[in-house]
Amino acid sequence: MRVALGVSYSGSAYSGWQSQLSGNTIQDKLEAALGRFATHAVSTLCAGRTDAGVHGLMQVVHFDTHLQRPPASWVRGTNTFLPADIAVQWAQEVPDSFHARGSAVARRYAYVLLQSPVRPSVDAGRVGWVYRPLNLAAMREAAGFLLGEHDFTSFRASACQAKTPVKTLQRIDISQRGLSAPHPELGWSPCYWRFEFEANAFLHHMIRNIMGCLITVGQGDQPPEWMQQVLQARSRKVAAPTFSPDGLYFQGPVYRPEWGLPERTAAYDWLP
Repeated sequence: MRVALGVSYSGSAYSGWQSQLSGNTIQDKLEAALGRFATHAVSTLCAGRTDAGVHGLMQVVHFDTHLQRPPASWVRGTNTFLPADIAVQWAQEVPDSFHARGSAVARRYAYVLLQSPVRPSVDAGRVGWVYRPLNLAAMREAAGFLLGEHDFTSFRASACQAKTPVKTLQRIDISQRGLSAPHPELGWSPCYWRFEFEANAFLHHMIRNIMGCLITVGQGDQPPEWMQQVLQARSRKVAAPTFSPDGLYFQGPVYRPEWGLPERTAAYDWLP
């Protein structure tokens, strides 16, 4: 039978999702745990590969097995063999026609950013960081140029293996959270920012490259219209540097309701 899992993880200690010879990836740890529980080798396919340092709130994978186990057994049994920073959130038997990647109609990411004169501490590795204050209206205007179907070559890593740079970016939401009292020396308030992205698919480093450009606009180094110029140039050379992976979270894929899969988990809701 085919089983789908929802998996959450902190990516700080790992070399990304995809299996590597080092064995230090989320996929390697998950397949090793599944193999120990199932007592046979298990090969998984995921909804979206994440880079080193990127976190997952509801990564979805599927695998095939001859074992018949209740969903709760797949969750608790596999988690027994996983490190503390990776956990299966749910398990569900699915038809053989289900494919974790191919059946997804969209994917969602969030980026959490600390705006503060002081670097992160308790949230180090879990948030990005900027020292200078950001302009919400300017970033929202810049983000508007990216919505819809475009060639996103300017935001694509050189190692990207996608067949086409044309993607449809359906949503970018930007909000400011947790505003503190103004800093006595700087005159502006430390806070957190949350950026949410939804698209049919994403290119390698696409969100981190967009984040670099949004921050460039937000800090006043470029006007909002510059984002349109970067997009139309179709050249990575004109865009801002790739931003840190620390605050990036794969919120998970979007599936059609008929698959009957969970849309969110407790891990999904902890972000500020």
